[in-house]
Amino acid sequence: MNIQTLLAEKISQAMIAAGAPVGCDALIKQSAKPQFGDYQANGIMAAAKKMGKAPRELAEHVLQHLDLNGIVDKVEIAGPGFINLFLAPSWLTQQAQVALSDEKLGIAMTSHPQTIVVDYSAPNVAKEMHVGHLRSTIIGDATVRTLTFLGHHVIRANHVGDWGTQFGMLIAYLEKMQNEHATDMQLVDLELFYREAKKHYDDDPVFAEKARNYVVKLQGGDEYCAAMWRKLVDITMTQNIATYRRLNVTLDVSDTMGESTYNAMLPQVVADLKQKGLAVESEGAIVVYLNEFKNKDGDPMGVIIQKRDGGYLYATTDIACALYRYQQLHADRILYYTDSRQHQHLEQVWAIVKRAGYLPETMPLEHHMFGMMLGKDGKPFKTRSGDTVKLNDLLDEAMVRAAALIRSKNPAISQSELETIVDAVAIGAVKYADLSKNRTTDYVFDWDNMLAFEGNTAPYLQYAYTRVLSIFKKANSDLEQTQDGEFHLTDDKERALVVRLLQFEEAVQTVAKEGLPHVLCGYLYDIATLFSSFYENCPILTAENEALMQSRLKLAALTARTLQVGLDMLGIKTVDKM
Repeated sequence: MNIQTLLAEKISQAMIAAGAPVGCDALIKQSAKPQFGDYQANGIMAAAKKMGKAPRELAEHVLQHLDLNGIVDKVEIAGPGFINLFLAPSWLTQQAQVALSDEKLGIAMTSHPQTIVVDYSAPNVAKEMHVGHLRSTIIGDATVRTLTFLGHHVIRANHVGDWGTQFGMLIAYLEKMQNEHATDMQLVDLELFYREAKKHYDDDPVFAEKARNYVVKLQGGDEYCAAMWRKLVDITMTQNIATYRRLNVTLDVSDTMGESTYNAMLPQVVADLKQKGLAVESEGAIVVYLNEFKNKDGDPMGVIIQKRDGGYLYATTDIACALYRYQQLHADRILYYTDSRQHQHLEQVWAIVKRAGYLPETMPLEHHMFGMMLGKDGKPFKTRSGDTVKLNDLLDEAMVRAAALIRSKNPAISQSELETIVDAVAIGAVKYADLSKNRTTDYVFDWDNMLAFEGNTAPYLQYAYTRVLSIFKKANSDLEQTQDGEFHLTDDKERALVVRLLQFEEAVQTVAKEGLPHVLCGYLYDIATLFSSFYENCPILTAENEALMQSRLKLAALTARTLQVGLDMLGIKTVDKM
């Protein structure tokens, strides 16, 4: 149930009946304060301006045509023409029962399933994942989980950096060290290999020439070089998949679509862009000039798609990648989760693919960019020595801190219980600290805040969930079987919680449409705080009568299920006790 959409349809119909132009937006918003109702229609002023009428006069005419019988029990005009809507208690209890009885909690599945390609994570081969990969990986995965929940066909695309001159260096150095058993290596060894290979490449001209030759051979399909390259890729992805498992991220080996996937397409892409007159030769290179982008002199900016030595660039690969996703994967929508520094590059690539007719003009290509993770000093998050923080090192520290925290609160906890809880709390805390911030902004990484059991944190939400479960244990009742009886809203705290619970779909749809998990985080935090207020003010197990107790148990059950489903969409685990 999407209340916002339902009310928007009803009020839009009434606005048209009152003479407003077709297409006027009712602008339905959740009310910020209870005295303004549960929802507000804020579109009257804009429509009245177009019509040349007084807003309050139009609002009164709209109310004459408005049919919200059974849904709303009070409507009032406020200020210059706002319409405040108060939902009927009987309708709220009906919808709460529908949500509790439904596996999807009343959230409607999409009536138009799409094939959506989501490009996220994208680590580099022969390098260990670092904190710079965290945001793309977990924000992208939260969106994937949400879109899948709504019934879309989602294709996870891990655009791994698995091609380029660095592989010539690595292959040459592996050969130099006579290490033909690269599959036995750990990724940390590859990190060392990468540094040593780069040092040899910079210091030894003979080695550098051999490395360049190996790049040419690799690109030409040489079996030896291809086998060594495959070893490097396999070792890297084995370690990366282990990291994804730790993070409770759904990416798997089969989702790997590295840069090398599109190699065979690159010559044809360049030839086709030249044949279409979009690409021209400039100083030996092949360039596409884009009038939409100007350089500092005001001239059209050129995007190089082939160097004078015949090599291809990231832009060429990304053009082929977009074409592949449309033609081969049959994408209806493509989402890219990369940082904001990639925005102009992607816009240039998209301008080329659409000008070339590779994708329809209406094809949604969306860059869901994000800011940086900062330290408390306001600078990019680093180790004390100034090095990039490895992702697994960050997760290890989270586990240590969470274990100490849980043991301090429950010294008698068994080791097996501790391990389960620590895994959920530690990883959940790291992920939620990121997901709860608007992805478009930078945020400060703070261990103390993220592991707190108060405030907008994963541990607070996980504890709220276990708190509900404890009620059912005391009642000797099964949460999943709590269906009997009717909902009774006898207190404002009950009503406030029910209204917010029924707004779940609105939060979920925002994540699906805009890739903004922080909206869902804020919603779940609201649910946890509203439940806490309800729990403290409305006795459940000691309610005045059996009917009221059952009603409040049902409200608690709906709260627990909403928290669990919402956290699962974020890729955060719940536990039965903390």
